[in-house]
Amino acid sequence: MFKDTCGVGDSTGNTDIYPEWQTYPEETAPSTGYPDPFACPCCSNVFSRTLQRAKIDLLEHAKKLQRAAPQSNFPTLIHNANIITMNPENPSASSMLVKDGKIFWLGDETDQPEILPDDVKILDLEKRTVLPGFIEPHMHLLPLAMLQNYENISPFLYPSVALALDRLKELSTEDSREWIVARQFDPSLQEGPEFITRDMLDEVSGSNPVFVFNASLHLAYCNSRALEIAQITTQTEDPPGAEIGRDETGEPNGVLKGGAAIALVSRFNPALHNQNMAESCLTVLADANAKGITTMCDQGTGMMQGRKELALYKELRNSNRMTARFRYSLAHNVPFSWSATGISWGDGDEWVRAVGKKIVSDGSNQGRTGLQREAFLNTDSFGIAYIEPEALNLAVEEQLREGWAVVVHANGDAAIDRVLHAFGRARTLGLDPAERRCRIEHCSILHDEHIEKISALGLSPSFLIGHVHYWGKAFVEELFGLEKAEKLDRTAACEAAGIRWTLHSDDPVTEMGPLRCVENAVTRSMWRTEKILAPDERIPVEVALRAMTIDAAWQCHSEHEVGSLEAGKYADFVVLDADPLKVASNKISDIAVNQTWVNGKRVFNRAAA
Repeated sequence: MFKDTCGVGDSTGNTDIYPEWQTYPEETAPSTGYPDPFACPCCSNVFSRTLQRAKIDLLEHAKKLQRAAPQSNFPTLIHNANIITMNPENPSASSMLVKDGKIFWLGDETDQPEILPDDVKILDLEKRTVLPGFIEPHMHLLPLAMLQNYENISPFLYPSVALALDRLKELSTEDSREWIVARQFDPSLQEGPEFITRDMLDEVSGSNPVFVFNASLHLAYCNSRALEIAQITTQTEDPPGAEIGRDETGEPNGVLKGGAAIALVSRFNPALHNQNMAESCLTVLADANAKGITTMCDQGTGMMQGRKELALYKELRNSNRMTARFRYSLAHNVPFSWSATGISWGDGDEWVRAVGKKIVSDGSNQGRTGLQREAFLNTDSFGIAYIEPEALNLAVEEQLREGWAVVVHANGDAAIDRVLHAFGRARTLGLDPAERRCRIEHCSILHDEHIEKISALGLSPSFLIGHVHYWGKAFVEELFGLEKAEKLDRTAACEAAGIRWTLHSDDPVTEMGPLRCVENAVTRSMWRTEKILAPDERIPVEVALRAMTIDAAWQCHSEHEVGSLEAGKYADFVVLDADPLKVASNKISDIAVNQTWVNGKRVFNRAAA
C-alpha cells in the first residue's frame, strides 16, 4: 500500500480529510522567484500563474479522479524472443515466465519450468526483441498534462513559421467560441521571424481566439480576438516581472513575455477549465507507454501548485489506473517548507515514490541564461545564476543532512563549477553525495577537470542529449563556437571515467523518446547538417541502452525492482520490432515499439493502437 506521508488521506485511500496546509492564499502560490523572469520550462511560472488566475485547484481535480478495481493479471509465458536483460550476469534469454506482476523465471526455451500454471497464457514473440522497460529520469508531468491537448507545431513537424501558421489555419472554425491553442513553437529552430505577432495570428483566424506557447514557455503569442477577450489594451499595465509586447504606438502586439503576462490571456481558454488535470496525467503515462517507457521521474514537483501536487500523486496511485511507475523530486524554490508535510526521502511505494530534492542553479544555454565562464558569442552576457554560491552551498548541505538525494540543474560551465564546489564542501563536512546518489541535471558543458571532480565526488550526471541533435548547430555557430560546443554532453568521457550517467528528454523541452535519445547519443548527429558534434563522445548502443534502463533505474533509486529483467523484479518490459544492437545507428529511433508491459500487464499494443 502507498505509505501515507503526504497527509492527504488514510492508507485506504480515503481523501475526505485534507489538512489545512493543503490550501494556501492565492498570493503564496508557487512562482519561480528566479532572477530570470523568462525562465526555461524547468522553472517557468507560466503554469502556476495560469492555474492561479483561472482559479483551478489541483486538489479538487484529484478528488474527482475515477478509480478502477484492482486487477489480477494472468500468468504469461513469453517465448521465442530475443531478450536483452541488461543484467551482466545473465545478459540474454529467449523465454520468460511472468506471474503476479513479477518475473518468475527467465532463461532459454529448453530450460523453462516443466510445470506451468494452469491458467498461463503463451505469447510467441516471433524472435522480436525484448528489453527492460525504458526509464525517463527527467521530465515534467503536470506541464505535460496541461499541454497535451494543444496542437503541436514544433519545428520537427513544421520546419518553418509559415508552415506552422498554415496548420493553425486548418483548425479555424465558424464557432467563434472555439479557441485555437498551440504549443512548441520554436523560432530558434524554425525558419522565419523570431516571434509571431497579433497581425500574423489574425491571418490564422479573425473570429477564433488564437493562442500559441513558445517551446520555452517563457513567451506566448495571441491574436486580436484573444487580446479582446482578456481585455488587454494600451492602458493595461505590465504585470510584475512580466511584459506585454507592444508596437511602436504602444498598442499590444500579441507577444506575451513571462508567466504573469501569459496567464492574463491563457486563463480564458475553455479547454483549461474543461479538462481534469489528474485524468490528463494518466494520459501522459499512456503516451509514454507508447514510447516503451515504464517508469518516469518528475524533476520539479511543487512548481505548479505546491503541496497540492502530492495529493494529486496520492490519488493517481489510489486510482489503480497508473500504467507507468512514477518517481519525483521536490522543487527547492517554493514559498513554503516541505518538512511541514512530513515527507522524507523514499516515501511511497513501487508505483509512486519521492526520490530527490531539486535545485535550479542557472538557466538554459540555448536561451543564453546558462551561467558561463566566458560570455556567449558576440555578447557581453555570461548568463544568469538562479541561486548565489552561499545559498547553493547551504541548500546542498541542508538537503543532505535531511537524507535527500540532491538533484541540481546546471547547464553552463560556471554553474557546474559552483555545483561541484557545493558538493565538495558538503563532503568536507562529513556528508557523502555519492552515498545519496546525488545528480547534476543536464550537466551540459563539461571540462576535463569537471569530469575528474564528478568522478571523485561520486556524482551522477543526466544529459539532455537532445541538445546535441536539435541545438548542436546553434551551439557551434551562434552560442559558443566549436571548441566549447564540443564539450556538450560528454557521455563517452564520463563512461571512460567510470561515472554512472543517464539520458533524458526534459519533456516538454524535447519529447520523450528513449530510442531517439539512444540514437542521439550513439550518432551525435546535428539536425539540418551532415556534421557530427564531437565524434569522440559517441558511445556504443549497448551503453546508451544501459543509460535508459538499469542506470536510470539506479539513478531513480529503483534498480532493486526495475531496470533489468531478472527473476523477482517487476515484469516491466518493452517489445521492439527490431534489435537496436543490429540496426544501423541512424535508424534506431525508427524502431517501432510493439508492446509495453508494466507489472505483468500489457499497457500498450501497437496492433490495437
